[in-house]
Amino acid sequence: MKGAVLSIGFIPLVDAAPLIVAQEMGFAAQEGLALNLVRAPSWSRLRDMLVFGQVDAAHMLSPVPVASALGLGGAGTTLSAISVLSVNGTAIGVNAALAERMHAAGHGFGFDDARVAGNALIAAARGPLRIGVPFPFSMHAELLYYWLSALGLPAPQGIDIRTVPPPLMAEALKAGDIDAFCVGEPWGSIAVEQGAGTLLLPGKAIWAFAPEKVLAVRDQWAEAEPELSARLIRALWQAGRWLADPASRVLTAELLARPEYLDLAPEIIDRSLSGAFTISPLGVQRRVDGFVNFHDGAANFPWRSQAQWIAWQLAARTGLDRAEALAKAAHVYRADIYRAAMADQGADLPGASSKIEGSIESNTPVASDLGRLFLDRDVFFDRRIFDPDAAIPEN
Repeated sequence: MKGAVLSIGFIPLVDAAPLIVAQEMGFAAQEGLALNLVRAPSWSRLRDMLVFGQVDAAHMLSPVPVASALGLGGAGTTLSAISVLSVNGTAIGVNAALAERMHAAGHGFGFDDARVAGNALIAAARGPLRIGVPFPFSMHAELLYYWLSALGLPAPQGIDIRTVPPPLMAEALKAGDIDAFCVGEPWGSIAVEQGAGTLLLPGKAIWAFAPEKVLAVRDQWAEAEPELSARLIRALWQAGRWLADPASRVLTAELLARPEYLDLAPEIIDRSLSGAFTISPLGVQRRVDGFVNFHDGAANFPWRSQAQWIAWQLAARTGLDRAEALAKAAHVYRADIYRAAMADQGADLPGASSKIEGSIESNTPVASDLGRLFLDRDVFFDRRIFDPDAAIPEN
């Protein structure tokens, strides 16, 4: 197999692990690839690096390729998501003043009930909530809008979403620039360690199976380089399977902790990998099983319905035609490319490329290539479902 070097951009987050592991543990080499991992300072910079061809592929927020297809965000070129890198892995936190008011009102910070936590947050707010997210087109923002609007707080008009790069989230909280945040780990835990905030909720309490990061490439690159795309998808699938083994956790934290990647203590990184969180500066502990998912339940499969859920939310919020948005989004998450890459690899792929999002209450068997696939729980906290085939825009 001919060797090739691919340049891939990433943000220093735990959910960049598949890329780092693929390179460091030899899964890329098995596919004849060397990954030149380029650390970016912000999501806007990383998106631009991808759009202008400075990197071949990128660790990317799941809504960004959808937003580009809808003409949002000024990307200037269309992007494809050829694999999902991670499911869930985000945390919502509040500043000290909000945490104190919520405690005083009797909130127990159980870290598991989105309805209880959201109502307590809304009740404790004084004026519009200023909430930091890493990028306007992110699952962080979409989960916040969905969650708070479902609880009766008008969104987006009732909240002030502010863009803050993940490594700067704790500083923004301490400086008083934001009241709360939603960010990928380990940056929520860093805010706790620095005494800047208290964790309120994991993102998975809002949507139990939210695609968080994808492997994004330019459409033209995907079409011009089908062999390289396939080799990269396979290397990352192998990395995700390795990451899913609990025996890999300690080494994963050590790899991610290296200066060229996250440059943080392994103990902080391990919190999200183990699900054992310190949620407050006082040392309160909470556990979240499956906080971040790199493999299980067909986590890496780019479901067309996930892209369409994102498109539905974006269109409703920005005033775009929802039927047109759904049609465009159907071509963004490239299940066709993923299936071609994983053919004859021993992966049990789902029989369909779209599903009813939010309908799976517990691990459920589904039709698949090998007949052994179980999909993980994917409910929304308010038990709504999204069926793209039945989503009829309002007139």
